[in-house]
Order: sequence, then C-alpha cells, then structure tokens
Amino acid sequence: MNRYIHTGISIALALAVGCTSTTPTTPTTPTSHRPGETGAVDEATFKAMHAPPIHGQATRRGDTIELAGTRAYLSLPAGPGPHPGIVVIHEWWGLNENIEHWADRLASAGWAAVAIDLYGGHVATTPDDAMATMKAVDSAKAAATITAAIEFLGRDPRIAAPKRAVIGWCFGGGWSMQAALAHPELDGAIIYYGMLELDPTKLAAIKARVLGVFGNLDKGITPDDVNAFERGLQTAQVNAEIHRYDAEHAFANPSNPKYAETAAADAWTHVLAFLQRLR
Repeated sequence: MNRYIHTGISIALALAVGCTSTTPTTPTTPTSHRPGETGAVDEATFKAMHAPPIHGQATRRGDTIELAGTRAYLSLPAGPGPHPGIVVIHEWWGLNENIEHWADRLASAGWAAVAIDLYGGHVATTPDDAMATMKAVDSAKAAATITAAIEFLGRDPRIAAPKRAVIGWCFGGGWSMQAALAHPELDGAIIYYGMLELDPTKLAAIKARVLGVFGNLDKGITPDDVNAFERGLQTAQVNAEIHRYDAEHAFANPSNPKYAETAAADAWTHVLAFLQRLR
C-alpha cells in the first residue's frame, strides 16, 4: 500500500520550491516539511537559481519507452540480465537530456535505469515554464508512475531486478524521499537536496538504505534540516549515510549557475560505492 501524502495543494510544489534560497533566514527549530509549504523560498528566488538547462550528450545509450501511460527513458547495462534496477526522477525541468545522461551513467555502472516523466511529456526550458509545469503535477498520478516504474524493474524480463533503488535531485529528490517512505520493497534511496521527512516515527517506515547528498550553503534544505533528518534516521534505525559539501543547492547540475564540479564529482563516487554495496 503506497503511503504518499496527498493534499489539495500539489506535493510537487513543496518538494521543489522548498529546495533553495539565496537570502539568509533566521534559524528555527527543524520540523517536517509538509505539502503546501514553501519554507524560506519564494518563487522568484527559486527561479533565479536555475539557469536554462544545457543539452546533454549527443548520443544516447538508451531508448524511449512507454510506462504507465507516460514516456520514460530506459538505459540498460551491457549483457543479459538480471540487472539491479534504479528509478531516476528528474529535477523541475522535466525529463530532459541531462536526466537521460544520468540514466546512461547509472547503466554504465551496471544498473538498469528507468528515468520517469512526471511532467506528462513536457520539458521546460525557462524558469517560468518549469514553475508552472511543476505546479500542475498531479501528486496521485506522480506516485502511481513511480510505483509503476519500481514494478517494471522487477517484471521486465530484460532486467528482472534482484535489487531496486531510486534516485532524484531537488524536485526528484523529494519524490525519492517519498518513494522510500511508501515502498518498503526498495533496497536503496538516493536523495540529492530534496525535501525531507524529519519525523522519526514516519522515517521508521523506510526499509531501504538511504544516501543523502546536501549542500551546506543551501538555504532551503538547510544544515539544520539535514541535522534533524540524520537524527531522525538514527532514531528510526534506518541504515543511512549523509554527505555534505560547502556548496549551494543544485550543485550537482552542470546547467545550474551554482554547479560545483569538485563536490559533484565526489558525490558521484559515493553514489557508485553506495550502489555497489546494494548489489
């Protein structure tokens, strides 16, 4: 039974808009982020942090497929299965070439990667477009798409995944958090600076191993939030590791003006090691 949170205001807005800020905020006692809240971040600030995305690799290893009535991008490792599988959840731009490239990177590491589309086929190219599209995301439909992708990895004969994980960034990182809460069958969840659940009683539902990647200069997902998240995971006895960098929000995205190459490269080495331990 999925236990995604549903409210009249889309969870998608809270997952992404609460991710970053460029202005200092007064520290407060960390609490669980809830759908409908934007925290310290307004729309103008969030949009200003995101430059229009650059194109990804000229060649792709994978193929576009249909999944649960939506498109997805599937990249398979070399050789026959079974392969461990991972659901890849995009940032607020949508399923663009950058995310397809991430799927290819994960396939090169031996994981069958299915990059899902929570935007119904639309790819945003401007911050205004991304904000409007993100607001229009139907939470129930997004949750169903994630569920379908997890099931696909186990069912598809090319994959027949003995291990399954999920990864996402910002908007997608928040959904990776939600997937870990809702799907005890997952073996791993990777959260890049996404909205967090801080309540240990809720975090206790997580059976997957968790890898969190965060920026110490992120004013939306603040160091206080990450501290509370880490404490909550420990209290809930969730197997987790947290990595922090002196970097801004979205530092792992080369198309973002706050991209930090050294930190992003180091985080990727931890992702690879984490996935290797899951196999």
